[in-house]
Formats: sequence, structure tokens, C-alpha cells
Amino acid sequence: MFYHDGGKLQYEVKVEKPNPLFAKALQQAIGGIQGEIRVCLQYLFQAWGARGPAKYRDMLLETGTEEMGHIEMLATAVALNLEGAPLEQDKAAEDPMVAAALGGMNIQHVITTTMAAMPVDASGVPFNCSHVYASGNVAADMMANAVAESTGRMLACQLYKMTDDPGMKDMLSFLVARDTMHQNQWLAAWEELGGRENHPIPNNFDQSIEPDEFNYSFLTFGKDDSVPQPTGRWSEGPSVDGKGTFSIERMTPRGEKPDLGKASPKASVQKAQESTAEKIIDKVTPS
Repeated sequence: MFYHDGGKLQYEVKVEKPNPLFAKALQQAIGGIQGEIRVCLQYLFQAWGARGPAKYRDMLLETGTEEMGHIEMLATAVALNLEGAPLEQDKAAEDPMVAAALGGMNIQHVITTTMAAMPVDASGVPFNCSHVYASGNVAADMMANAVAESTGRMLACQLYKMTDDPGMKDMLSFLVARDTMHQNQWLAAWEELGGRENHPIPNNFDQSIEPDEFNYSFLTFGKDDSVPQPTGRWSEGPSVDGKGTFSIERMTPRGEKPDLGKASPKASVQKAQESTAEKIIDKVTPS
């Protein structure tokens, strides 16, 4: 169950000088793959499917609900940046292709939403949940969440650099700070769950089944020795999980060239593709 308190914002949102082009950029923080709709749904779906210690479900619910508030803040910022935008007043900007789509602003803000935010990214692409990750494995989800917050913080930092509006800088600095906390939060949960000892994920699979020639070997695919192999922490020494030793190997084929045989005569193929056994197949009488 979710509650609201009558529309009060989590943090103050003010715009001193409206900027329709910045409103378009802010859409990325709402409906982009780094945006707040993504993390909101990611954390909530992880929570709704969580099994195991209840505290992880509760933490996810709290943070997913907070992200709803961030969407609300950003939607408010978009609307305030669209206040008094030229198309609102100027007879479709006296045309020339609606003044080149109003110097870069999203014309859908005018013709579709009456100067309000939309669940789309900065290019106008609707959010479609393709980047909502909820695996059911709490360690994997915590790592996915840390990555999501990292890219979200990158976006918020870039938006901060794009504006000179004091109100927008204040709001964005708040969002950057929350991204800092959330990155640390998810990594703290991952660490509490065992951290490196949790790896590889999932950790309930018997690793003795894995071919030990491959489970800690970095494979390279340069054609021959003239192509240098990228070496580093991943190519030698103890593995990160402490359960193996890294090595490096130039991969050579282990399998033969596949032969898929002829196509079924019942398929829509050319005659040259058909199996010569089709008549036998057709003559088989079911018992």
C-alpha cells in the first residue's frame, strides 16, 4: 500500500528563469534508461518478488517509494521550465517549421501535454521497462542497483553542469546526494550478504561441475600472436572471489564445424535444401 501527503514535494523545486530546452533534457532523468522511472520500478519489482530476509524487501520498498518522489520533483521541474514557453503564446511561433521545433524544445510538451512532463526520455522515446532488472537473486539485484545509481548520478551531474539556474542546481545537487547514498546503500547490502564471498552469483551452484579450464581463465580472440592480449588484474593472480587463480589464454576452437543437415520438406524452402528422407517420413504410418 502507498500513501501520499497531499502533493508536498520531497525537496523544494524552484526555477528562476524557465528554459524549455532544459525541460527537454530533464526528461532523460524521468524516462531515460538512467532515469527515475527505471529505478523506481526496478526497486519495487525487486521488493515485490523478494524472498528471504524481510529487511531487504523493506529497504527496497522504502527506496522505490522515494524514487516516486524524485519523479514528482522532476516532473514539477519540467513544468516550471516550460512556463511561458513561446509556443504557448506566439501563434505557433509564426511557423518556419514551428521555429525549428522551438530551438530544440520537445514540441510534444506543447501539443500533447499543455506544458507538462511526459514518461519519455530526452529524445521523446517512451519508457518501456526494458531496463528494469529484478532477478530474484538479492546479491545480483544489489549489484544491478549500484550500477543503476551510478549511471543515474552521472546523468544528474551532467544536468547540473548544463544549467545556471540556482533553483535547478539546488534540486539536482539534492538528487546527486541521494544517488551517492543509494550507491553506498546497495553496496553495503551486497557486502552484508557476503560481498566477494558471494561470488560467483548464484552461489548455490556446485562449482566442481564447472570445467576448471575455463572458470577463471580470461579468453582472448586475436587471430594470432601479432594481436596483443589485454592483461591486468583479471589475467593473473588470485580471483576476486578467492576461489581460483586468474589466467589468460588465446582461444582456439574446441568444437567442429556444425552440420545441421537438410531442411524438412514440410518447410517453405528451396528443393535443393530438402532432405532426401522426406518420402520415408511421409510413408510412415502411425500405429
